[in-house]
Amino acid sequence: MPGRVKTRLTPPYTPDEAAQLAEAALYDTLQAVRAMPARRRVVVLDGRPGSWLPAGFEVRQQCDGGLDERLAAAFAGSAGPTLLIGMDTPQVTPQLLAPALDSGAWDDCEAWFGPAEDGGFWALGLAAPDPRLLRGVPMSTARTGAAQRARLTTAGLRVRDLPPLRDVDTAHDAERVAAAAPAGRFAATLARLTPVTGR
Repeated sequence: MPGRVKTRLTPPYTPDEAAQLAEAALYDTLQAVRAMPARRRVVVLDGRPGSWLPAGFEVRQQCDGGLDERLAAAFAGSAGPTLLIGMDTPQVTPQLLAPALDSGAWDDCEAWFGPAEDGGFWALGLAAPDPRLLRGVPMSTARTGAAQRARLTTAGLRVRDLPPLRDVDTAHDAERVAAAAPAGRFAATLARLTPVTGR
């Protein structure tokens, strides 16, 4: 919804344009997930799904609270090995997800971690979903990823890493991500939008 998503893109983009970019990012992310083997594919959503939601996905409502509580609740609703990914990395591909979703992915680890270049993380996988591993982790800081990874290792989990990716937070991020994935809907949407300057 305009004004509620990707607000750091305004300016230079309008709230409506930022919402279009968010929808395109979510679409590209779900296409990558859809291409991977999984017993369940779940979207944990604040609001109602739109035309961007492909077939084969369950929808669960996000709980209230901070991001740590919402992520914890997403894991609380899961059983068995679970990989959670955000929608801020539309350049994600099946190849990037494959190590954590292949057969044998959990043979020598209990967690997968995908760091974000801004210090956060774009993916978190847990062999045994435990919401306590997320509650209280400070979110949206340059140390969020390090704090989350430390929480995993302090709990005694063996952690394997996915490649670092850039989150789309700013207009500069959007340009870099679109250049990294030029064939996606996100790149096409960005290309047709004209930033509004002077605001």
